[in-house]
Amino acid sequence: MVWLAFLPNAPYIVTDLIHIRIGNDSLLWLDVLVVLSFALSGLLLFYVSIMDMQKLVTSQFKKLSIKAMSISIIFLCGFGVYLGRFLRYNSWEIISGPYYLFMDIITIIMSPFQHFEAWLFTLDFGTFLVIGFWMFKNLNQLEKN
Repeated sequence: MVWLAFLPNAPYIVTDLIHIRIGNDSLLWLDVLVVLSFALSGLLLFYVSIMDMQKLVTSQFKKLSIKAMSISIIFLCGFGVYLGRFLRYNSWEIISGPYYLFMDIITIIMSPFQHFEAWLFTLDFGTFLVIGFWMFKNLNQLEKN
């Protein structure tokens, strides 16, 4: 559960690309390079972490559908990134201030049409992460072969 609470922090770094603003044109390339390298590193570690957890879960629970579980976790991470980027929650607020966090989550679930942007971001970002995971997994298989 701790792993799952902190997992969205890795792909969250991708959303830091919104901080790149055209200000000092002479150093814009450096901002892009630094943020993009951190974002790609975060995605790489995110995918490696999911694959490691797949191996661990598969070794303990043979009958679970690891593919469905992984896709669900990836979409949960998309929602976690939404909570962090737009509602400004942090992972540790599950322990330090769970009431407001859970109330916001329940409100989003119970009133999906009033929180359309939450669902749209979760689905879009989750799809982005699933496609990236599929690509990463296939490239990893090519390397093994």
